[in-house]
Parts: sequence; C-alpha cells; structure tokens
Amino acid sequence: MKALMKKRVSKIILAVVLCGVGAFLLISVFKPDSAPALQYQIATVQGGNLTIEITGSGNLALSSTEDLTFEMAGTVQEVLVEAGNSVEEGQVIARLDTSEWENELTALELDLLQAKINLWNAELALDRVEEDTTSDFRAWEIQIKRLQVRLAEGRLEDAEKALEEASEVSPEVTAPFDGFITNVNVSGGDEVKKGTVAATLADPNKFEVDIMVSEMDISQVEVGQRVAVQADAASTINLPAKVTHISPTATIQSGVVNYEVKVEVESLEAVAQEQQTAGPAAAISETFQFKEGMTVTVAIIVQEKNDVLLVPNVAITTQRGQSYVQVLSPDGTIERRVIKTGITDYVNTEVTDGLSEGEKVVVFQGTDTPSTTPSEWPEMPEMPDGMIPGMRGIS
Repeated sequence: MKALMKKRVSKIILAVVLCGVGAFLLISVFKPDSAPALQYQIATVQGGNLTIEITGSGNLALSSTEDLTFEMAGTVQEVLVEAGNSVEEGQVIARLDTSEWENELTALELDLLQAKINLWNAELALDRVEEDTTSDFRAWEIQIKRLQVRLAEGRLEDAEKALEEASEVSPEVTAPFDGFITNVNVSGGDEVKKGTVAATLADPNKFEVDIMVSEMDISQVEVGQRVAVQADAASTINLPAKVTHISPTATIQSGVVNYEVKVEVESLEAVAQEQQTAGPAAAISETFQFKEGMTVTVAIIVQEKNDVLLVPNVAITTQRGQSYVQVLSPDGTIERRVIKTGITDYVNTEVTDGLSEGEKVVVFQGTDTPSTTPSEWPEMPEMPDGMIPGMRGIS
C-alpha cells in the first residue's frame, strides 16, 4: 500500500515539473528579443498663416431678382420676352395699349388749360373789385375775390401735378439691369392694374447660399464676416463672400440644433476682374458658368493670424493647464520645454512664447516620451522641406 502511495506522489511531482518546464519554454519563445522600435518624426518650427474656419455646404441661389411691374393700368398690347431669355438694361419687356394713356394725357392737358383760364378770370375779377370805389360792400367783395384767386391757384397746381405724373409714367416695362427672365406673368390682351407684375428679372452674376451652423459654433459667426465659397464643380475657384443674415431661431432635427446662416457671394464680374490681375491660373474660366442650384462648400473665416510660429498639435502635451513640447537640441539631446499657445485649427497651433523659428520639435507616435537619447533612436529623415506634419495654410 505504501509503495502504491509513493508511486502516485512521484507521478504528481513529475507532472508539476513538466508543466513548469513547458511554461518556461513558451515564455522564451514568445518573449521579444528587444523593445519595439521607437516611432517619431522631427518637424521644424516655422512661420505661417493660421485660419480658423466654420464650414458647411449648400446650394447657390440667385440673390438679385426684381419684379418688373406696370406703372399704370391698361390693356397689355404685347409681351416681348419669354422665361429664360437674356435681356439688356433698357430693353422693353412688355408694353400696354397706349390709346387710353394718350386720351388720359389729352384730358389732363385740357384740365390744365381750364385751370389757367379760371385763374386768369379770378384775377381779373379781383382787379375790377379793387378798382370799384362806388360799392358799399367793397371790402367784402375784395375778400371773396381774393379767396377765389387762391382757390384757382390751388386747382392749377393740382392740374400741373396730375399732368406731370401722367407724363412721367410709361406704358412700357423695361429691364433695369442686364440679366435673364425667370418668369413671365402676363399675356397680350390682359387687363392689368397699376403695380401688376409683368415679369421677374434676375442678375446671373449675384448668388447667395444658406448653410446650417451648429449650436456649438454659431456664437462665433457674425454678420459681415468674410467667407470663401467653392463650387464642387469648380474646385480651383474660390469666390469671396460675406455673412448677411443669421437666423434668430433654431432648426432642430432629430435632436440636433442648427442655425441657418445666409452668405452672399460677391459679384462674379468683380471677382473675375480681381482674379485675372493675379494671373491666368487664378482667373475664372470663361467656359465655366455658375448656375442656380450648384453645390458649394462655404468656409466662414472666424479668426486668422499671419506670420505666426506654428507647431503640429500632436507635438504638444498638456499637463495641469501647462503646454509642453520636446525640443531637439543641436547637440542631439532633447529638452522638455514649456510653451505658451494661441489659436488652433485643430491641426496646427500658434506658439506665442517658448520657441523660435527654425528649432526642431519631436513628434512621438506613442503616448510616452522615451528616456533614451536621440543617438539611440532609429534613424528617420526630417520631413520634406522642413514642413510640419499636417501643416496647411503656410506661405
């Protein structure tokens, strides 16, 4: 019995030993020979321009349209345009039958003539009363005749004004500027009143676009801010614009709060003239036509600074409200340096103190700063042309 127990204990001890040996071998096999290679990049601190933008997308809409109305009532004699026609300033859009207008002018001219005669008669009667010295009621008659003269003068003024106003109106509706007709509302033979809309004219060079701005960003948007607008169909062309209206009420969809912002694009003619002075590469293509409904990307310029020192955001660490960077010294050592920062576009950050242009900063790929010196790091070339990784907007 004792021999059997000893045999069982020996087997257990052997199994434990074998497990220990197996575990040791597994650890030896999978244990790395060395620590993983350090991953980093080196960037040169340099001056550049930093712009903070709020972007959105929308569709172009014509911003300069005008309803062309009849200045007088009458019968439409003819309509000379159709929807979609291009017109020039001063071109006749529609005209009324002038026979009624001409009859009205004749009647007003007769009214004016009669008013002049009435005034002349009133003045003649006053002169006669003033010269008459035999009447016992001379004072009363003079007062009455003077009042009649004043009344005749007032009626003459009214007649002159009525004729002047009738003469200034036109039976024709003309285009006040170059553009194209978007809508025609009347036809020949229609009876119209004064103020009836004959057609709608649009300026093809003036556009606006509405975009939605989140509740987190709307406080940074103000009327008059500069905007850059880029059409998806013409990505090389940037159109200057400005914010013209901010909706006071929110648009809420699926719990997301946004505010509508209206942006007006500068006249395309003015843009073309400005950009052509900058050379052929910047000129608006003569073959490309901006049209209503085109999709555009809008960038509202919230803040911008020129000629400031920039470092990539990934090179900056923050602890207890203090910002640091790792600076590579000429002797090959690294220095953890305190810096002061300014604005950021979430890719690069402005440095206001603590760094000088031309210094090298180290951008580590991991979260921990290595304790080794740069001479022990794996060789990695500097970024091309000394550019900071992710840098944009640098001139």
